[in-house]
Amino acid sequence: MDHITGSTPAGESARLYTIGDLAREFGVTLRTLRFYEDRGLLSPRRDGTARIYDARDRERLSVILKGKQLGFTLTEIRAMVAEERSGNGAAMNLKLSLDQIEDQIRHLEQQKGEIEEALAELQARRAGLAVAA
Repeated sequence: MDHITGSTPAGESARLYTIGDLAREFGVTLRTLRFYEDRGLLSPRRDGTARIYDARDRERLSVILKGKQLGFTLTEIRAMVAEERSGNGAAMNLKLSLDQIEDQIRHLEQQKGEIEEALAELQARRAGLAVAA
């Protein structure tokens, strides 16, 4: 189903999206979108059983996915989105403090080191098995 066009009270045309529209656009599953809704990160309106997302929901999904890409947990992302909702209505963005950025860099560097160690061990075991075969 293609996007749905609705109107705002002022008569302006506003773009609305189905769950399938957003799933296709962002390359996520329907289950992912429903999960984000269950966690309070997205709040589509309902038309019967259909979920109808507006431009704000689309923007919020973009922020959620950017937060996930940067390695933040959904709890951390929920807090960031909640701060945005209580803001002045400006465009939603992943607002990060310098401390948050520094903490996340340290966290990701630690994870990278752990992954590199695990890869080195697995590669050594693979090489050992290849020699034994």
